[in-house]
Amino acid sequence: MAVGEIGSTAAGSSATTQSNSIMGKDDFLKLLVAQLKNQDPSSPVDGTQFASQLAQFSSLEQLSNLNTSMTQSIQANLVLTQSINNSLTANLIGKDVKLGVNNFSYTGQDSTELGYSLPSNAQTADIQVYDSSGNLVRTIHDVPQSQGDHKVSWDFCDDDGNKVPEGDYTFKVDAKDFEGKDITADTYITGTINGVKFADDGTKILVGDSEYSISDILEILNPTGNGDYNG
Repeated sequence: MAVGEIGSTAAGSSATTQSNSIMGKDDFLKLLVAQLKNQDPSSPVDGTQFASQLAQFSSLEQLSNLNTSMTQSIQANLVLTQSINNSLTANLIGKDVKLGVNNFSYTGQDSTELGYSLPSNAQTADIQVYDSSGNLVRTIHDVPQSQGDHKVSWDFCDDDGNKVPEGDYTFKVDAKDFEGKDITADTYITGTINGVKFADDGTKILVGDSEYSISDILEILNPTGNGDYNG
């Protein structure tokens, strides 16, 4: 026999051994029959032992079938749930939403609204806008400083008055109280859902040209006008 044939035979034997390492119900029955055939006639096995083994086999088979049925049921429920979620999400197209994020895309639109919420009154508050490389491109000074929600309109111009390149941007709020201590402001954006995307990692909504997760939605809003501050 050639070396290659020996290796092939060994591999096949290994694969057969591995595939037979799990005992099925047919193997169990064969083992039981072999036990009956080969028992010592002078000292036969007590019938209650066979009854006990058969009862264990029956229970094992029922549990296996139950597990298979439950797995199939869970998979069917997941498919149904995903289908329902997809249908409901599609109904959000055209709705105005408030998203608990600080990232957005510029693709040539005239302006965007940057929202934030202050937990208390601030002495100073500025909005800082960064490009995708982390470079500060615009600081909007002296935005509203009172406690509550505020929206600031940004015209996509940098500090020199030039339009920024199209791309992805983020923003944050630099706010300080009357003692000069930092105030943490929650940021958000508002926009209209213009599409829904069904991806492998979940359903996405499209606001402008940016993708967001369903979990990013804080509120579904009534149509509103411009922000309360133009930057």
